[in-house]
Amino acid sequence: MAECKDKKCPFHGNVKIRGRKLKGVVIAKDLHRSATVLIERMKYLPKYERYEKRLRKIRVHNPSCIDADVGDEVMIAETRPLSKTKHFVIIAKK
Repeated sequence: MAECKDKKCPFHGNVKIRGRKLKGVVIAKDLHRSATVLIERMKYLPKYERYEKRLRKIRVHNPSCIDADVGDEVMIAETRPLSKTKHFVIIAKK
């Protein structure tokens, strides 16, 4: 594979990782190195003494050196704003 020339890649570009790291599943992929990741977490409800599932969709940058596809489990990390809606980048694919 050729060297990654992506400026927004956390390993080969100018982007630093900071803040939260989350695990999720890629549910959509765009041509412009973007993806949508679904984050699933359990929230405790004290009134009912049970847990409920909460879902969140996050737009992320998909570097060309990782190139995650739909259905892949990925690790994402927070970074500086990369665009109007992207504040996370994929750092690993499982």
